Amino acid sequence: MEPELSERSVSVEILLGFDREHILDYSLSNELEPRERAQVREYVQNILRRRSYLDFLIDHFSSVGIDEMKPELKNILRLAIYDMLFMDSTPDYAAINEAVEIAKYMLGSKTGDLVNAILRNLQREIENLPKPAFEDRTKLVATTFSHPEWLVARWRKRFGEREAFQLMQANNSRPTYYIRVNTLRTKVENFEMRMDKMGVDFKASDWLPNFYKVDSVQPFIEKGLLAKGLCNVQDVAAGFAPFILDPQPGEKIYDLCAAPGTKSIMIADLTQGESDILAVDISAERLEKLAESALSHGAENIKIRRGDVLELSLPLADAVLLDAPCTGTGVLSKRADLRWRRDEEGLKNAVDLQEQLLEEAANMVKLGGRLVYSTCSIEPEENWEQVQKLIEKMDDNFELEPLEDFVPEEILIENGKAYQTLPHKHGCDGHFGVLFKRVK
Repeated sequence: MEPELSERSVSVEILLGFDREHILDYSLSNELEPRERAQVREYVQNILRRRSYLDFLIDHFSSVGIDEMKPELKNILRLAIYDMLFMDSTPDYAAINEAVEIAKYMLGSKTGDLVNAILRNLQREIENLPKPAFEDRTKLVATTFSHPEWLVARWRKRFGEREAFQLMQANNSRPTYYIRVNTLRTKVENFEMRMDKMGVDFKASDWLPNFYKVDSVQPFIEKGLLAKGLCNVQDVAAGFAPFILDPQPGEKIYDLCAAPGTKSIMIADLTQGESDILAVDISAERLEKLAESALSHGAENIKIRRGDVLELSLPLADAVLLDAPCTGTGVLSKRADLRWRRDEEGLKNAVDLQEQLLEEAANMVKLGGRLVYSTCSIEPEENWEQVQKLIEKMDDNFELEPLEDFVPEEILIENGKAYQTLPHKHGCDGHFGVLFKRVK
């Protein structure tokens, strides 16, 4: 008999799909209520944030080694143990009973009995759980903080162990969310009154105008404010790239690799809808969503073009923004899945693509024009090293502009010619950016 559709059963299915194909398909939760769908996302992301540690506990309390387990069994146990250890609102018996029922349905009654035994073993020791103890320091840290070993090794070498711990702890913490008010659709003071009426706690950012730190984006979804285009979910660090571009009304502006379009829409807002923006992306599906979003936000000055940046032929522009595809190591708090989808080969491939894209973007900028290169990565190869390579290639055609008039001093690096936010230091996502000016 099929168990009733629930946050837990759907979460197991999504986690199973991720294990098999490295894709998170949240559409599986579409039949649930909005709050249940939000809980599914919480379950999935939080389990991915703690996956290595949960697997360590499974291996410790099970008579069957985790490497011998079917993916279904692993994910049922991951969710149940997460429920027992981290969800104060869930009684242990409820977590155990539902895990057993899901296991019986997916894998048979014997597996249901095994799940019951493993979880009861853990429950008996819940006040005195074992801690990872491996001779290999990298493996120990990777298991404790649930990050891949290659990334742990990089960060320990770069930051030192103490700061690397702080970074990984930030990645495993509840994400910080920001809402950006879209002044093409509403006045900031009116939006603040809406938030007051909704009972939303908010704090205006000291870094950028119209950004507000909030505890959750769920009220904005439920009230339809996102759908109506009154605001966007956008981390304050992600706002720096369009802001330092300093877009002006009447300018021709390209946003390359633009989907899902939050930066294009912010540029439209900054220019009061009076600039000529071309948003380019290679994905037709993502561009369709960008078009819908631009329409709902009143950003009618955004034109859309599907194409590969490496193959485009476009007239020169006043300003170009390249928010390049990257490893996303600065957003692992919001996108816990990325840590399990990236590897050293993927980093190398990202660096190669970024170098090509940046050179193409530079060739689209007219004399006296501006180019912003940005990523949501904290890896030097994707950031400052790319900047240096472009300057060397372009034979002094570009100069880096100082950023102290645009961004706070605390995030400036490279003598004020770049910014880098770090989750453990700045309480936001990790983003990097520079502003080039074409001088010849």
